[in-house]
Amino acid sequence: MAFQQVILTSHLPNLGSEADVVKVRAGYARNFLFPRGLAYEVTPASLRKLNSLKAKRAEREANDLNDAQEQAGKINKIKLTMVLETGATGKAFGSISVRDIEERLAKDFQGLKIEKHMIQLDKPIKETGEHEIPVRLHPEVMATFKVIAQPSSAGDERADEAAADKKRAVKRKS
Repeated sequence: MAFQQVILTSHLPNLGSEADVVKVRAGYARNFLFPRGLAYEVTPASLRKLNSLKAKRAEREANDLNDAQEQAGKINKIKLTMVLETGATGKAFGSISVRDIEERLAKDFQGLKIEKHMIQLDKPIKETGEHEIPVRLHPEVMATFKVIAQPSSAGDERADEAAADKKRAVKRKS
């Protein structure tokens, strides 16, 4: 298999960023990267363009870092109150998952761009109380927000219904 070195002109996931010199298969470079303007062939002329690509990359990375730091300031102030389904004894029937948190953040805070993979929750929340949730916005920027899990009142209603059923059963027997 023939390989070829190319200089990337934009960020490509799983391959590299601007100004990276990477080795790819010749067919991939010839049929995909070159026609779309995503890479240059490594030649003396393209190596001279490398400095401008490095400057473009540094500018993009600085902007990404600044945006992440701004967003971290907003996220650190967030307190979400969510309902956790519990029974009469306080035992949780359900849990609060990453998906639940993501949907709630999207609904309540439209300006924030937090995706599911950014939320660093090891396991779903199954206990009432206050929980700190870390969010990785950038490789260098972490933020945390608080989720307050409150027990549902449905568990109290179920306990009341169960007690009423017992009273009815006792009256029927007598």
